[in-house]
Amino acid sequence: MRPTDIDPRQYEQQLADKITALKDQFQTFTLPKLEIFSSPEVHYRMRAEFRVWHEGEDLYHIMFDPVTKEKYRVDQFPPASKLINDVMQQLLVLLKPEPIARRKLYQIDYLSTLSGEILVTLVYHRQLDEQWEACMRDMRARLSRQFKIDIVGRARKQMLSLDRNFVVESLPIGDRTYRFKQIENSFTQPNAEVNRKMIGWALDATRNETGDLLELYCGLGNFTLPLAQNFNRVLATEISKASVEAAHYNLEINELSNVTVLRMSSEEFTQAMQGKRSFKRLEGVSLEEFNCRTVLVDPPRAGLDEETCRLVSNYDNILYISCNPETLRENLEILGRTHKVERFALFDQFPYTHHAECGVYLRKESRKD
Repeated sequence: MRPTDIDPRQYEQQLADKITALKDQFQTFTLPKLEIFSSPEVHYRMRAEFRVWHEGEDLYHIMFDPVTKEKYRVDQFPPASKLINDVMQQLLVLLKPEPIARRKLYQIDYLSTLSGEILVTLVYHRQLDEQWEACMRDMRARLSRQFKIDIVGRARKQMLSLDRNFVVESLPIGDRTYRFKQIENSFTQPNAEVNRKMIGWALDATRNETGDLLELYCGLGNFTLPLAQNFNRVLATEISKASVEAAHYNLEINELSNVTVLRMSSEEFTQAMQGKRSFKRLEGVSLEEFNCRTVLVDPPRAGLDEETCRLVSNYDNILYISCNPETLRENLEILGRTHKVERFALFDQFPYTHHAECGVYLRKESRKD
């Protein structure tokens, strides 16, 4: 089914099918009752990207059929936020009569927030110049009458920002609202409402834990910031330089002082913990001072490598957020040797698709003689 063809009347059935498939996939494990967190039926994606098709004087968004690979026109996109749908239409109206703005434009990316900010990235097959920038500033001024919008232009080895290349999301979680700087062309959770539920579930799962938290793959601090309230200190790692910079920015604007963010991959951190390598990035940071009893991992689709699984197994509690049930199942084969799954959740981050986001909370079992 094409994203443009989604039918909200099918939502409950597609979620039921996803639940059945997930239970079948993990039927060989002894698991607690599955906790289920649904998504809004439409307008749930905070980001979207489209190719641009030029046809005479016309200009419109296109996508490609996942089966036939044929292109099709997109005038409205129900999965995307209402803000994206509103902006994408008005933006095209302004682009069409502007040769400087539309020449060799081949892709448009949108990043929106629940707090009402939106960033538009225009991607070109040509270098951008001062004329383009002047045209875009005029266009943004007209769009700014209705939207809180920023525009970025990208070309080969080139990025031009009119003002900001990021948005600031505000997420109400529990009794506090957290602000997150989300940078253009960097990873963000696509479904903001489900993301709020994920964070709330993680907060509840770790509410009574003690000591410090180790977080691998922390990104811009999506889980890091809210979870800091449940621990004495948080030690977080992330390999992306842009995400690390955003995480530090987010710590400052949320006035959190008990979090340390290191720019390291999980593999590098494992080597540092095992004493196999030393890193200049660890200067001034004493890993031995942290009493991390709980570890949070939110890996990419490839899951955890075996060495990281062994590292994670050393901690009393494991909070595992997974975007790929297949690699989660493989990792649980290893983690299940030392830990018991106490909570298991499905977050419908990607409605109307086969993709499932899962949350697992594991606690180390007492050693048996």
